[in-house]
Order: sequence, then C-alpha cells, then structure tokens
Amino acid sequence: MNRLRLTRWLVSLPPTLFLLLFFVVPSLLMIVTSFRYPGEFGGLAPLSVPATGLAEEGSGLYGLTLETYRFFFSDILYAEIFLKSFAVATATTLICLVMAYPVAMLIARSAKKYRNLMVLLVVLPFASNFLIRIYAWMIILGPESTFSHLINSVLDVLGLEPVMLLFSPFAVLVGTVYVHLPFMILPLYTNLEKHDPVLLDAAQDLGANRWQRFWRVTWPQSLPGVFSGSALVFIPVLGMFAIPDILGGTGDILIGNLIKDQFLGTRDWPFGSTLSIMLTLAVLSVAGLATWFARSRTASSN
Repeated sequence: MNRLRLTRWLVSLPPTLFLLLFFVVPSLLMIVTSFRYPGEFGGLAPLSVPATGLAEEGSGLYGLTLETYRFFFSDILYAEIFLKSFAVATATTLICLVMAYPVAMLIARSAKKYRNLMVLLVVLPFASNFLIRIYAWMIILGPESTFSHLINSVLDVLGLEPVMLLFSPFAVLVGTVYVHLPFMILPLYTNLEKHDPVLLDAAQDLGANRWQRFWRVTWPQSLPGVFSGSALVFIPVLGMFAIPDILGGTGDILIGNLIKDQFLGTRDWPFGSTLSIMLTLAVLSVAGLATWFARSRTASSN
C-alpha cells in the first residue's frame, strides 16, 4: 500500500510542480501586479513609502490601488477591442471547422496505408518557423503579388474599386486560419477515425439519405472532436498578437496586441496585468459555457 502511494506521488509530483511554477505562481504575480501603481520609468512603484520618506521621484504613488480596473471599465474602447478579438477568434474557429471537417473525414476514410502520409502533410508546416510562414503571406498578399493582381483584375471587371489585401482584417483572418487549421484537423481526424461504419450502413438500410446519415449519425458522434478543435483554435487566437502585428493594419489591434504594448511599449505593467486577467476570465467563461453546452447536449442525446 505504501509503495503504491509512493508511486502515485512520484507520478503526480512533476506535473503538479510544473503547474505550480508556471501557472499558479505567475497568475498570483499577475493578480498582485494589477493592484499596483506603475513605476515612473516602467516596472512597479514601491508598495510602501521609501526609506527617504518620499515616494518615487515625480510620481508620488505607492501601495495598492484599483486604478487600473477603474480605468479599464471607464473606457468603452477596451470593450470594443475585446469584442473585436472575440469576433476574429469566432470567425477563425468557424472557418477552420468548415475547412477542416472535410479534410479530417477524407483522412479518416482513406486506406490505412495513406493515413500516416496525409497526417504528415497536415503537420508539415510546423517544420518551418512560425514567423517565416507569416512573412510568406506578406509576399502572397502584397500589392505586387500575382494573387493581388488577380483579385483586383476581377474587381475591375465587375466595376469595383481595387482593394488592399495586406495590412487589413482579411489578411489577419487568413493568417490566423492558416496557422491554426491543423489544430482543428487533428482532433477531428482522431474522433472520426473511431466511428463505426456499421452505424452508417444501418442508417442507410433504414432509408436515410447521405445528408441524414451525416447529420443524424456522423455529426453527433464527432462533437467531442469539434469541441476539442474549437478550443485549440479559439483560445490561442483570442490572445494572438504576432499575426495582427505583421499582417494587420493600424485598425486591427486585438487584445493580445494591447497587452503586449502595455508590457513592452508603454511599460505599464499593472494595466497590462489587468488586461491579462480580464482576458483569462473571458477565456474561462467561454470554456465554462462550452463545457455546459457539451454536457447538456450529451445528456439530451442520452
């Protein structure tokens, strides 16, 4: 019994320490930082009056405060940036789902000798650097690229004004879909591969057409893969800042860009921490709603 308990401790200790060191402790530091004043030249103001009896030179601010939260809720601009980030994340997730589902189904229904090769092709872009792949899209969507000339030629024939593809919301959406598409394909493929084809044959024998077999048999069974893939796409896109920085314009700032600017640009660590906490709460709320919805669907289907 003692040996079994020791084995459990040895197995659970490394991941527990990892979570404590790299999730719990940083989260606590971020929460405490959000209640601090920013330092005059970045960083944090002191918690108490310095030994000289004066606060930081030129600032006069020290201790704990709710100023960052008051500032966040007093300006509707931050709510708009949050809504824009949610819109981009939702659009990216839906587009990835529509594009990934047929690909995952094709892989799952292919002969076994071809599946590994097809999965390899899906993950092959990860063999190259992330930034290199994003900068490649700058060439593809650039004003002098063949793709841009083709699009603008079509628009010219239709009597419409030419468009700038690069540094636009369209470019940001293309970049996020391109980067996160494999994260939707793989969970869907893992789920669809386990489906029993006998159920489809039984539905066909009962008179169900192709669409009815998909909607009544395949789709309900694939929901766990859909939820997993959606989480793997939605959550990273919500905090993404590299793609909007490279492919987006001045009007394409998302919440991830704003947090990065607070830490690296204006060096307002407390407000950056407040934005990070708000983003974390938003992600947890979405995850909670998705879990509740998934459980309710499972309970209703049973």
